[in-house]
Amino acid sequence: MRDIAVFSGTAHPDLAAEICAHLAVPLHPVRVSRFANDCLEVQLQANCRERDVFLIQPLVPPVQEHLVELLLMTDAARGASAGRITVVLPHYAYARSDKKDAPRISIGGRLVADLLTSAGADRVLAMTLHSPQVHGFFSVPVDHLHALRELAAHFKGYDLGNTVVVSPDLGNAKEAAAFARMLGTPVAAGAKQRYSDDLVKISTVIGDVTDRDVIVLDDEIAKGSTVIELIAHLRERNVRSIRLACTHGLFSSGALERLSAQDGVLEIVCTNTVPIPAEKRVPKLEVLSVAPALAEAMRRIHNGESVSALFG
Repeated sequence: MRDIAVFSGTAHPDLAAEICAHLAVPLHPVRVSRFANDCLEVQLQANCRERDVFLIQPLVPPVQEHLVELLLMTDAARGASAGRITVVLPHYAYARSDKKDAPRISIGGRLVADLLTSAGADRVLAMTLHSPQVHGFFSVPVDHLHALRELAAHFKGYDLGNTVVVSPDLGNAKEAAAFARMLGTPVAAGAKQRYSDDLVKISTVIGDVTDRDVIVLDDEIAKGSTVIELIAHLRERNVRSIRLACTHGLFSSGALERLSAQDGVLEIVCTNTVPIPAEKRVPKLEVLSVAPALAEAMRRIHNGESVSALFG
């Protein structure tokens, strides 16, 4: 592919390298340095002039460091006269801050979208945003991919004759229903109320899950409090087995260990939108790659082809 330049921040260079391998293009180096006053400086170490520049950086911990790094990369590309700048956000952490549900709180999802645009982003390529309205926070075009195809391809290898897909809450029920259609299974959902970041209550499970094999689908799993609360309700319904699936496997605060230790949980499946260190992984974890999907979307953006056709 000519006239394309791909750079990666420090958040997830392995994913960026895999994407570039699928595109058969080099991953250009980026120098990230820190001044004595703790400020970051970024230098893109390849020609950007009039080129189609892609900047790959999921917003993962430390989120603020990686966000500033991405903003500086974007600004550097604009200052280097890039023809077009596409920010590739495999995980947009601030997407969870998408509404004003308490007095005098910030809406980080919109603010960070504005920052990326102000820094010089012409386009954004995102994967499984936390809620659909986040798409509208951006004043530049957004190509919003999801990982349902990759997850469905994995689970189609099982006998699904007695399986039901369960969403932990009604907000994710639409995605769960689409996933269930791919697998040819029924769908159910938990009735959830969130009281704080790590305190949720599920009053009931809506749908028939008794004596079923269950696949729990969520967009991300962080501390795992929602999923553990749901598992307790599923056990009360005497489900036969439980498999967990998500796009973004954040797994903070020992979540992987707690989830894998839950009775009835056979498997935990996520994608590589965020890095999962080897020391955090457990035997029940299966990590699927979204690099082919992101690479194909980048190729289509570069060539002016339809990205929505990927979901056809």
